[in-house]
Amino acid sequence: MAVLEIRDLHVTVETDEGTTPILNGVDLTVRTGETHAIMGPNGSGKSTLAYTIAGHPKYTVTQGTITLDGEDVLAMSVDERARAGLFLAMQYPVEIPGVTVTNFLRTAKTAIDGEAPAIRAWTKDVKAAMKDLRMDPKFASRNVNEGFSGGEKKRHEILQLELLKPAIAVLDETDSGLDVDALKIVSEGVNRAKAATNLGVLLITHYTRILRYIKPDFVHVLVKGRVAEEGGPELAERLENEGYDRYLDPSDVIEA
Repeated sequence: MAVLEIRDLHVTVETDEGTTPILNGVDLTVRTGETHAIMGPNGSGKSTLAYTIAGHPKYTVTQGTITLDGEDVLAMSVDERARAGLFLAMQYPVEIPGVTVTNFLRTAKTAIDGEAPAIRAWTKDVKAAMKDLRMDPKFASRNVNEGFSGGEKKRHEILQLELLKPAIAVLDETDSGLDVDALKIVSEGVNRAKAATNLGVLLITHYTRILRYIKPDFVHVLVKGRVAEEGGPELAERLENEGYDRYLDPSDVIEA
């Protein structure tokens, strides 16, 4: 079992106005086999949490710890975090001109496993995963995310998830910009990955619609850089009906 532990996490970011605190003491534990939903209003620090776990240099940890199976994640480089079993599906996947999907995926798999996968088995796995995600096989020879629609970019993120087989996946608003059909397909991919490897999932979202397909074990409400409330799936249902007003006053919205 892999365990991601976040304790008393404080994070700042540099803005035009100077150093701005974003996270103000986050505590969270995610184990393999568990699905945690992080919900909250705009500017509550959800994406900051995701990118801090992944090691984005924009964010500075000023206090607290992040560990994976007791190992100090904050002392790891971004690639070391990936090899340790962490995965980030980005809210806005970037284009990589000149690098094909095929080369990108095999290079990533080689870097994580320490050896290149056997060509025949790897090609079979890639084709099967693309078929499950309703991706045209021609995408394998296209440059990463170049000219992809929003839905195609999100499917490519889940394609990576299924093939790279991390221990803990952070999904940053994977549902944003998806129509109903694409949302179902992407959700099915996450559920397949969890069933195949006992994946632990940290799912960041504004809305409950993706939680109809990816069932959370735990729901955490993030407000003003802190976990304001925790519960089970019933908490997400209450947020759907009531929104976030009960947690907020005009000073509670921060930039993230």
